[in-house]
Amino acid sequence: MIERVGTKIRILDAAEKLFGMNGFEGTSLRDITTAAEVNLAAINYHFQTKDSLIDAIVARRIEPVNKKRFELLEAAGPNPTVEEILTAFMAPVMRVKVDAAVPLIGRILSNPEMFVERVFPKHLAPVSQRFIDALSKALPELPPSELLWRLHFSVGVMTHTMLWGRIYPKITNGVCDISDREALVERTVQFAAAGFRAPASKGSD
Repeated sequence: MIERVGTKIRILDAAEKLFGMNGFEGTSLRDITTAAEVNLAAINYHFQTKDSLIDAIVARRIEPVNKKRFELLEAAGPNPTVEEILTAFMAPVMRVKVDAAVPLIGRILSNPEMFVERVFPKHLAPVSQRFIDALSKALPELPPSELLWRLHFSVGVMTHTMLWGRIYPKITNGVCDISDREALVERTVQFAAAGFRAPASKGSD
């Protein structure tokens, strides 16, 4: 059993690295078996198909984050503030050391079809609905379309910061540094909360 667990993790680690570097279509199962130092039978045993392997890699990164999101939202009580809702949504992502996952995240975000068809429905749709419901309760004056837009904008800010944050010190002469994750979460939440509290845009329904 110990060997099987070790083999499965080696396959996941190798596949994630290769997918991040070469893309999903540009990585073959042979590439993965070579990097993981396993045979094809090991991949077939643990994952059956390349698609199942991709799903497992995505789930390994996303599911722990989603679990923590729900825990934080639940801990905020029945009537959380906008800041508490956004902290529950953003903090589990922004507190994770993502350096190893950055190439893979970049690949997923650069492939809208894959994101829409495979990542969002399986891993993010229930999360999105849960947080939209909470925000709707906290901000009843905002129409549904406006809440969706503002959540999308907030996701954009969060994603951009995590993908590009490592170069911020270089382009700001060291002023912007993401090493203090708690301060980073606070800044991002304050920025997003101000956006959510802005008056509804013209044409919102």
